[in-house]
Amino acid sequence: MATRRDLFRTMAAGAVAAPLAALSGGNATAAAVESCVTAPPRWRRGVEGQRRADLGDGTYLNPIVAGDRPDPTILKDGDDYYMTFSSFRDVPGIVLWHSTDLVNWTPLGPALHQSLGDVWAMDLCKHGDRYYIYLPANPGDKGWRIFVIWTDDIRSGRWSDPVDLGIEHCIDPGHVVGEDGKRYLFVNGIRKIRLTDDGLATDGEMEMAYEPWRYPEEWITENFAPEGPKLFWRDGWLYLVTAVGGTAGPVTGHMVIAARSRSVHGPWEHCPHNPLVRTLSVEEPWWSRGHATVVDGPAGDAWMAYHGYENGYRTLGRQVLLEPVEWGADGWFRAKGGDLSRPLRKPLPSSTPSAGTALSDDFSSDRLGTQWCLFQPGDNGLARISRGNGALALAGVGTSPADSAPLLCTLVDRSYELEVTMDVPDGGEGGLLLFYNHKAFVGLGLTPESVKTFQYAEEHPWARVPRQGDGPVRVRLTNDAHVLTWRYSFDGGRSWRLHGTRMEVSGIHHNVFGDFLSLRAGLYSAGQGAVRFRDFRYRALPG
Repeated sequence: MATRRDLFRTMAAGAVAAPLAALSGGNATAAAVESCVTAPPRWRRGVEGQRRADLGDGTYLNPIVAGDRPDPTILKDGDDYYMTFSSFRDVPGIVLWHSTDLVNWTPLGPALHQSLGDVWAMDLCKHGDRYYIYLPANPGDKGWRIFVIWTDDIRSGRWSDPVDLGIEHCIDPGHVVGEDGKRYLFVNGIRKIRLTDDGLATDGEMEMAYEPWRYPEEWITENFAPEGPKLFWRDGWLYLVTAVGGTAGPVTGHMVIAARSRSVHGPWEHCPHNPLVRTLSVEEPWWSRGHATVVDGPAGDAWMAYHGYENGYRTLGRQVLLEPVEWGADGWFRAKGGDLSRPLRKPLPSSTPSAGTALSDDFSSDRLGTQWCLFQPGDNGLARISRGNGALALAGVGTSPADSAPLLCTLVDRSYELEVTMDVPDGGEGGLLLFYNHKAFVGLGLTPESVKTFQYAEEHPWARVPRQGDGPVRVRLTNDAHVLTWRYSFDGGRSWRLHGTRMEVSGIHHNVFGDFLSLRAGLYSAGQGAVRFRDFRYRALPG
């Protein structure tokens, strides 16, 4: 889908070329415009019109999981694959996804049901018959620590409470069993510490493990930032895959590098093909590519999954990308996907495409974790939610979106339409938002008296509109390539009123507001009582 920026560039190119056309017989304009316009990507459309990676012809087009799914970690367990991502301040968090072909994924449910503050890049692994997730968290903003949760049945959704490993001031754990049979965690830096045999405590001191390969200092990056170590054994070699260059900032910064050793204790040799993945130009479809996991495919080949920002759509966050890996005779591997602008052969070409998971919700079942989460809810925040009579009731907290704990849903398309019906009690306030964090959001709010406008993370009192009647109000949001149009209905959607303010949200992303988040749909409830939400609908817009 061409963005407004693309169309402007095309028109500008045509305007520049027009005088030349008059001098050259009229063909210069067409040639100039054609040289500036590239064919838009054509995803397969699934449920609700959502874009799907699997094209149905044995190929796929990235992302394999759309929307904000940063720092992917993948476990191959027999014929099954499990993946999870950073969950930040979401509760429930650490949602597990399942696949059998690495392209079609389905959310299973959350592994973490309590607040640990920010939860960043983790490692999902299996040792013996037990599954582990090693995760960094920052409880109460008092400093980063490494925790572990575990289960004996990864499909059950029942995970242990977090175990504090006492590893302070570290992030991005990566688990491996050394040639000595001992278990180790590698962390940012790249440092390592030995674990006990059960993996639930440390058994030694943190030490430096590897001095990562350095790119030329003239390269345009954010900072060096060695992080996200992932390790695996192959043919007697221990391979270490890590990220350097910074996860955001300049689009050419983030990258994937590798090293190998015969021992978990080193010495390590740098991969001669470093960097294995890196965005080289702002013209590429995926920016800031990095933080990779290498995994065996269902046909015995190798693949690499990592995250990246979509060109022009940083608001969607870091999405999951997949590309093939080729092993050479020298025992090193190379990534073979290129800039990922074109379809690639699927890991399992004969697998059946999935239609995806609907985001529309009638609130008749519990979809916390698989779709919805509360943002920074504090202790017992989930108790604010109840269901009944076709509605979700969300008890009020705070006085506005700026100090509330909204219910959020990750968005997956460039353009889309949202609708929801709200019933606001006396003394209460609720609304529909596009929410990044408490310092960056837009939306419409409802009180029993008026319709409020939120822009630039604050209300504009001059834009208030009186409500008609005291019944439910239905709100519709249309996001057309970052331009928002709002409508509301006082009669159940039979007639609609166009809201007087349109909004442009392309700048609401990490490089402006920090926090490594994305712009998500939000339902908020503030003040007294509970706002009742009904019939949430999502529809991707064609483009």
